[in-house]
Amino acid sequence: MGEMNEPGTAPAVLDPLLEPAAAPVAAAPALPSPLPERTITDRQPRALFDCGKCPAFCCSVYERVETKRRDVNRLAKYFDVPYAVAERRYTKIVDGERVLRRVPDKVLDEACMFLDQDSRRCTIYHARPGTCREYPTTRRCAYYDLLRFERRQQDDDTVVPVVRITFQKWKKPNGA
Repeated sequence: MGEMNEPGTAPAVLDPLLEPAAAPVAAAPALPSPLPERTITDRQPRALFDCGKCPAFCCSVYERVETKRRDVNRLAKYFDVPYAVAERRYTKIVDGERVLRRVPDKVLDEACMFLDQDSRRCTIYHARPGTCREYPTTRRCAYYDLLRFERRQQDDDTVVPVVRITFQKWKKPNGA
């Protein structure tokens, strides 16, 4: 077996077959450097809405969600069907524009066919059309603001205001 050495002498050479080598002493891990303090500025916009608390107004109130060729390709790949099948199953033409199909909605009359009616979440989130990917284009969502306002006014966290989008021409009053 290995010999004990006198203090100040060279360490004894261990025979690896006779004695296990001592485990190397691990150096203490270095402490991570402190993170720089982050400050939210106008250059770092943050969202002022929470889609998880919304009844999916954007999936319900828009009658026409434009669906481009790239969007149909994405749906075809997601559902593993040919382009023509995806186009026929999931879209339709409205006033010359290809849009997502809609179905009856138990909360807000009609909704996107891919909205889960119970969870109020998108069932094709990773394959959603470009229009849905871009919305909202600002830090705020007007529907979420409306929802929060009405719930505060009614003092009821379960109230869902019915929202419809309609368009008409507006004429300025005389003299304005």
